Amino acid sequence: MARTVLFSELGGPGVMRVQDVEVRDPGPGEVLIRVEAFGLNRAEALFRSGLYIEPVKRFPATLGTEAAGVVEAVGAGVTGLRPGEPVSTVQTFSMNDYGVYGERMVVPATAVLRRPEGIGAVEGSAVWMAYVTAYGALMEAGGMRPGDTVVLNAASSSVGLAALRVADRLGATPIALTRTAAKKEALLKEGAAEVIVTGDGEDVAERVLAATGGRGAEVVLDAVAGPGVRDLARAVAGDGTLLVYGALSGQPTPYPGIELGMPALAMRTYTMLETTTRPERLRRAAAFVHSGLRSGAFRAVVDRTFELAEIVEAHRYLESNAQVGKIVVTV
Repeated sequence: MARTVLFSELGGPGVMRVQDVEVRDPGPGEVLIRVEAFGLNRAEALFRSGLYIEPVKRFPATLGTEAAGVVEAVGAGVTGLRPGEPVSTVQTFSMNDYGVYGERMVVPATAVLRRPEGIGAVEGSAVWMAYVTAYGALMEAGGMRPGDTVVLNAASSSVGLAALRVADRLGATPIALTRTAAKKEALLKEGAAEVIVTGDGEDVAERVLAATGGRGAEVVLDAVAGPGVRDLARAVAGDGTLLVYGALSGQPTPYPGIELGMPALAMRTYTMLETTTRPERLRRAAAFVHSGLRSGAFRAVVDRTFELAEIVEAHRYLESNAQVGKIVVTV
């Protein structure tokens, strides 16, 4: 038996319960992991609430995609992983099929990455989703190059903070957007070249154009969406890309109005699954993140940790949007 987080109805954090669940053996292509810590992601709150891009198909349901722990057993056909090996997981699967919120959880082997030496469980559960998402969006989808300017909306999120460091490592200039001035100093300390406080009524496009000599940003990474995409579109350079990877606004997202004379603009959605479910892209992403971790260029920014029994409080804190960086639950 192992303590596992389950929920039997859609709703707020209070629908989650920690229950004892019998642990099955891993099947073909699967790995059983003794979980030491797992990171919280906005997608899990949306899934639990019934607002995610895929609905909950059955109850009781579990949650989670990002964990760190130790391999306990491997199923038939799994190679390259052995019991006792420290690992992390990334999302290559649906939460309708697997989850990591618990003490001992089965996941597909495709979701398991070796944890680099010197990376503990807390950091190992807080680094992969953020950096793989940032890498895939900026480099694979956005085509970011040295000398580019990158605008990051919701920059204090774990992905936003990772994107600051990815941009800097590749020689690009990151401009951070945040709703409140309270997070400005933290973002500057994390590597933002400039911070624009959107809640103070600052004109994002004007600030970005001024910072780039009128050129605009080659890549804009937007986790908020909603009506604000029109303002972000005005900040994109000719032949630049606006990537929408989240919907924190909760409002419909229009396609920016096209006006004669405006720069050519490519606008598209992005999800991390574009990277993690394509073996070659995941291989490149893992190599890139490993390199950054070894050199010290990349690190996890952990805002706060909770214990497994505090999962409801952890999700309430997630939904407060007060954090700068990752929320991690230790097991």
